Amino acid sequence: MSTPHTFTEFGVPEPLVTALDKQRITEPFEIQQLVLSDALAGGDILGRAPTGSGKTLAFGLPMLARVGRGSTRRPRGLILSPTRELAEQITVELAPLAATVDRRVLAVYGGNGIQRQITALRRGIDVLVACPGRLLDLIDQGAVDLGDVEVAVVDEADRMADMGFLPDVRRLLDQTNVERQTMLFSATLDNDVKVLIDRYQRNPIEYVVAEPEPDLSTLHHRFVKVDKRDRVWLAADLITDLGSSIVFVRTRHGADRVARQLRQAGVKTSRIHGGRSQGQRDQALRSFAEGQTQALVATDVAARGIHVDGVAGVIHYDPPAEHKDYVHRSGRTGRAGAGGVVVSLLAPDQVSESVKMQRALGIDGEIEPTPERVHNLEPVAASERQKGKPSSRSKSTRSRPTRSRSARSRSGRSGSKDSRSARPGSNHSGSKGAPSESGSSRAEGSPRTKQSGKPAGKQQAKTRSARQDGETRSARQNGETRSSRQNGETRSVRQNGETRSARQSPAGKPTSGAKAKADTQRPKSKRSGKPRPKNRKNRPKQSTKGRRRAGQSTRS
Repeated sequence: MSTPHTFTEFGVPEPLVTALDKQRITEPFEIQQLVLSDALAGGDILGRAPTGSGKTLAFGLPMLARVGRGSTRRPRGLILSPTRELAEQITVELAPLAATVDRRVLAVYGGNGIQRQITALRRGIDVLVACPGRLLDLIDQGAVDLGDVEVAVVDEADRMADMGFLPDVRRLLDQTNVERQTMLFSATLDNDVKVLIDRYQRNPIEYVVAEPEPDLSTLHHRFVKVDKRDRVWLAADLITDLGSSIVFVRTRHGADRVARQLRQAGVKTSRIHGGRSQGQRDQALRSFAEGQTQALVATDVAARGIHVDGVAGVIHYDPPAEHKDYVHRSGRTGRAGAGGVVVSLLAPDQVSESVKMQRALGIDGEIEPTPERVHNLEPVAASERQKGKPSSRSKSTRSRPTRSRSARSRSGRSGSKDSRSARPGSNHSGSKGAPSESGSSRAEGSPRTKQSGKPAGKQQAKTRSARQDGETRSARQNGETRSSRQNGETRSVRQNGETRSARQSPAGKPTSGAKAKADTQRPKSKRSGKPRPKNRKNRPKQSTKGRRRAGQSTRS
């Protein structure tokens, strides 16, 4: 019987060993036993180990033991992570250990305020845990310099390649110290990861632990043919039967939509994807891990690097793009030797691709027809569906009520924009509640002249709407239009640069000058003998020759 190994045997400094003892971590995992000695000696490490095998301490303990004190904006150790969740997990695990050796650890990633991260970097940091995108943003702003990095770690390198981060990773590693120690850990070592190995490592020592991929033989695989419109109720039935389940979709918008539809189908659901803030993602994982929600709807960002125990099943709501994604998605269930169920929902046009993937992975599964609906669940309460969401009132509720056309016509034209806003030279201010001239004209005692019926005093550029003795008048004086109705007759007169549209009695004021000449050319009313209103219907019908002769006689 072999004697249990301790961290001291592999050269871990005593302060770190004491901190591990306080956390009841006394015996190193297999990957830690293999890596610690060479990593503490400064060699480049290539670790091939699955998620959850103890990689964090395998590279974290040597880094804390070897890096010196960093200065303002210049860390000495760098750990690159593909996701926010993994970066936060690494920081939480290493921060208590770093404090025992007087080292500071900081995580920077998108979704958190960049200004707070810049402030922390100005205070000085020793080990920086970062997602590539946010770290490049900080470098572009001059908030961090990687020139003093002595130890660099790339965690989940294959996941970096899958997410398209390799160009960013290369750009970051190019800015570090040329003499640095480089440790690279990955569940698989394919051609994409080999690019990093060849370019940034010198004679790396490779260690392989367990299987490079999850063991799919312990899982029960089901492939169900179903129309897309029936996927929601089928997924709800499966979650109800299986219990705690992760539902994988392809896009962020798809995750939001499916989560909403499952809640409407009666399944308590949380969601996680790259478009949510870090706090929202942490809360979603917490509620799912604690059993507050039955399903976690996720994109592939949750396929690796996240540990949730007790997941009974995985549902591929959208089939994975590659067989490698199927493996890592399915690996979220059946952990630690427990059984698990993996169900793929396939549209009719996706069946052939699924059969090819099964052959490539060595999975023996039949394509099942759509089962009958079993569960008819009550929708999740509206208060739970809307928790943390803005009010979803309809546009008609949010918009202002509009008046009908008849109501607007009854109110006259005094409510137009010209009448609501103050004009140059007018006496009203246009502020709400201020006394307006139009309002005062409704009073019975308004002084008017006897000849024209205009208000006394000089008024410029003002719209007046008044009702007196059943008569509505809208007037513009000195650049203002007046429209009044009197005894059913309309008259349009332009005087002193002013256009007047008025209805006056037969005894109204006669016109003069050129306007009077024009009036004589219009047909006259049989009742009053006055020229009819000037409009298209009553326009004099004369030939061009007749109009020319009339013009000549007028000039003569």
